[in-house]
Amino acid sequence: MSTCPVRRSSRFPKPAAPSAFLTARRTVVKETRTETIKTVLRVTSGNFLEMFDFFLFGIYASHIAATFFPNDNPFVSLMATFLSFAAGFVMRPIGALTLGPYIDRIGRRKGLIVTLAIMAMGTVLIAFVPGYATIGIAAPLLVLIGRLLQGFSAGVELGGVSVYLSEMATPGNKGFYVSWQSASQQVAIVVAALLGFIINNTLMPAQISNWGWRIPFFIGCMIIPFIFIIRRSLQETKEFSERKHQPSTAEIFRTLFGNWQVVLGGVGMVMMTTVSFYLITVYTPSFGKTVLHLTESQALLATMAVGISNFIWLPIAGAASDRIGRKAILITFTLLAVLTAYPALAWLASDITFAHMVIVELWLSFIYAWYNGAMVVGLTEVVPVTVRTAGFSLAYSLATTLGGSSLAISTWAIEVTGDKAAPGYWMSFAAVCGLAATLFLYRRNGAGTAASAAAAARR
Repeated sequence: MSTCPVRRSSRFPKPAAPSAFLTARRTVVKETRTETIKTVLRVTSGNFLEMFDFFLFGIYASHIAATFFPNDNPFVSLMATFLSFAAGFVMRPIGALTLGPYIDRIGRRKGLIVTLAIMAMGTVLIAFVPGYATIGIAAPLLVLIGRLLQGFSAGVELGGVSVYLSEMATPGNKGFYVSWQSASQQVAIVVAALLGFIINNTLMPAQISNWGWRIPFFIGCMIIPFIFIIRRSLQETKEFSERKHQPSTAEIFRTLFGNWQVVLGGVGMVMMTTVSFYLITVYTPSFGKTVLHLTESQALLATMAVGISNFIWLPIAGAASDRIGRKAILITFTLLAVLTAYPALAWLASDITFAHMVIVELWLSFIYAWYNGAMVVGLTEVVPVTVRTAGFSLAYSLATTLGGSSLAISTWAIEVTGDKAAPGYWMSFAAVCGLAATLFLYRRNGAGTAASAAAAARR
């Protein structure tokens, strides 16, 4: 008996809906991911400018010293430059106390635009001020004013960016999102070091001293309008927008000072980050050139390697802290710093080669990046939500006042002790501060691990 073939396509048409649904879903996910990446870039762009200018100050410290702080004694001239660099950090707590409550009251988006405007004024001032030989004492004074403006804005810039990223993060991924605040700074370091390397190998030493060192600063001025444009398109964070009560400035200060122990603990946590960061990045060009007597190109190449290493490890560390917890990472890497910072630098000082410098710098970079990847997001979590920007910024800026002085402290320590590895003692001390603060804050807040917090957020 014959049977009539059945046309499957006519009786049982292939359903198109699931395929269409999946395609639409993939499109939405792709668009969301693209928009998220754009938002992260907009938020962190100001961070890039801040660190770009700060790092240029370290690269060209000797040239800036000769231009604005001339002295027959090179040590005195360099110390004057590093002290003017450190002066910007003294302004950070003032900026945190002034602009932090302002951002907590008016919103993250508007605050980030204000900080960028102030930072831009300081950048332009430093780039265009004539030297001491041209306008006398007015030259170092104007440079100092530029550094103070940069410090005032930076006092809350980093806090504003970190809080914005933490509030826009998807559940269970805060560490990963917030890590891009620090990662953006590493891009600035690599770009600045690369520019320095190109200029160093293109111009004659006399040309660099006379005017070549200003070129990267001019480039920084040129990108300011672009950063303004992309930051203006930022949206306010959903968490801030949905808040029913926006505290007054008086309420913010009451809450802030009522939680002074949290702020003080935050200072201890940030000490480890700021000291290690400025030692392995901003101080490296001067350390390699003036202390280790390597070539300027070698010091800049080592610094580029550090920036790339930091950029790779920071997001990995941030994501890891979302899974295994902030506390475990913070304790592990503060202990590593205490045990290895000075021995690593002593090994370098005993046998100075470019390869040894790179090895030591990459090891310290590994410690810094893993600690920082967990620390920044951890600090946004322990600070009360109503004063999140002000509290974070105040703790960070107070610690950075000391950490940013690492250039001057290290230069002084080496001069006094005659020990080229002396900066290792300073980093070890900062690590002890970070360890003590971590144990105190996580016990005080009953904070277990970030992994448990992430799991709670998902439920």
